[in-house]
Amino acid sequence: MTFDLLSAVGGDDALAAIFTEQRAVQDWLEVEAALAHGLAKAGFIDDDRAERIAAACHVEVIDMDRLWAETAMVGYPIFPLIRMICDALGDQDAGFVHFGATTQDIMDTALALQLRDAGLRVMELLDSFGDALALLVERHEHTVMAGRTHAQQAVPTTFGAKCAGFLSELARHRRRLVAAVEEVATSSLYGAGGTSAALGARAPIVRAELSHRLRLGIADVPWHVSRDRPAHLVLTGALISATCVRFAREVIDLARTEVGEVAEADGVYRGASSTMPQKANPIASELAVGFGVMAQAAASSMFRASEAGHERSAGEWQAEWQAVPQACVAIAGSLRAAASVADGLRVFPDRMLTNLNLDGGRIMAEAYMIALATQLGREHAHEAVYQAVRDSRDGGIALVDSLAQTLSPEVWLAVQPTLPRPEQYLGQTSEICASALVQWREARSGPLYYSTARPSEGAHP
Repeated sequence: MTFDLLSAVGGDDALAAIFTEQRAVQDWLEVEAALAHGLAKAGFIDDDRAERIAAACHVEVIDMDRLWAETAMVGYPIFPLIRMICDALGDQDAGFVHFGATTQDIMDTALALQLRDAGLRVMELLDSFGDALALLVERHEHTVMAGRTHAQQAVPTTFGAKCAGFLSELARHRRRLVAAVEEVATSSLYGAGGTSAALGARAPIVRAELSHRLRLGIADVPWHVSRDRPAHLVLTGALISATCVRFAREVIDLARTEVGEVAEADGVYRGASSTMPQKANPIASELAVGFGVMAQAAASSMFRASEAGHERSAGEWQAEWQAVPQACVAIAGSLRAAASVADGLRVFPDRMLTNLNLDGGRIMAEAYMIALATQLGREHAHEAVYQAVRDSRDGGIALVDSLAQTLSPEVWLAVQPTLPRPEQYLGQTSEICASALVQWREARSGPLYYSTARPSEGAHP
């Protein structure tokens, strides 16, 4: 195994545990055991035989070295896995191990178990991030700062309104994630070519019992080459990680020495440099960016994995074996880091006000133009303020003083009392904060996912 430094520094152990070798083998065995009970339910075997087969489906019967040695020869792990289960049984019982299934049925159903759990863990981390952001929105609804477009000061806003944008995204992501977990938590049992010919008319009974025991939904159409379910979950996670990266980049930029409006949580040697004692680097934000970049890179492979042809892929499926775990681990890492940043973020309102006045009040140019439009009309007001901005920069004077020189005395006297201060030109920032909080609370109160044992897709109420 290669050493993963990124995960060692900031990975999520709970998510990583879902994609271990041990967990994969246990899930394959659990699916084989559920299949045996399904065969009993459909009358292929009796309950006692099903119990004996299920009892043999335990990791203790698997020789891991042999499993991977034979897998390298076969190309898939289920063939040697079945042989070891059969070795633990009598001949009559062994004859019904894996009966009517194909390798991909077992592995895809196990993948559904893993992705269900991974999706739920991602949702826990998303909830932590969202809850921390919601507190920032509440606390800083009235914390005035410079809004920036194209990295330059634009108009006044509030830090709460800035955070509201991220929170609203997370509310939408949470609903998407609920739907993606619901979709991916679906069993696969359609046999060699996706027709269930080996199980015949009793196939739906086997499928239903297997799904019930595993708490998975039932697919009425085989999905061996239809990879939209796992792709939906992974790509939804990649979208979530993009929000984490965007938030982390915002913190990194606002924490620059020249800006200094926020900082990550303090701590002895937190973000320290080995050679520059003054440094307090935004390490958690950097982890969020690093994990997010990797999440998106791995998730992009799902588009190629979804291009498989005929009734079974020829290599596209194998790409998932690496892309899916890598993407999920990175998604969780990005969320975990972003939640940590939001939870411990230090906000400096005084520095925000100082920066608001750095440009001689020119951040109020739009506000002055709107006030002046009542006297001159918008277009002429724009030209007057634009000229005043240029003159103020050239002369090194405040915009309001330059504007007084640009306008006629009559117009200046009429407009001067109506010119707002930054805290008076915040538009709907409070309403934006309130709306984002409502969106988050509504999404947060929703289910982890809609059910634990959905009916057949074709069923109607």
